[in-house]
Amino acid sequence: MSLIKTYNHHVGLLILRVSLGLTMLLAHGLPKIDAFPGLKFPDPIGLGSQLSWGAAVAAEVGCSILLVLGLWTRLSLAPLIFTMLIAVFVVHSGDPFAKKELGLMYMIGYIALFIAGPGKHSVDWKIQGR
Repeated sequence: MSLIKTYNHHVGLLILRVSLGLTMLLAHGLPKIDAFPGLKFPDPIGLGSQLSWGAAVAAEVGCSILLVLGLWTRLSLAPLIFTMLIAVFVVHSGDPFAKKELGLMYMIGYIALFIAGPGKHSVDWKIQGR
């Protein structure tokens, strides 16, 4: 029985990691790159619009790819969590809850993965030789 529970745990982490990573990459990261030439990007923490855009793209594209692979998982989750914190509590601070909901859902999933780790079906697990 515990073997089934352990297997399900690792499959659950894989599903969470891949679904969060791919949806962030495809729905938010890559569209930011495509929209860059005419995009008016906010400057929520005083870095300048272009640097803020670059940091968001690095997190939403680069870190999302690492998350899908399960490579440097916790390290890649830190910028994603930070990006969602800024999106929810700074960029959308005055907006209704419905506008913040998606960012909160991503952030909660990222925090859960940060706590649980990438699971057995990840590059991190293979590197550690478990």
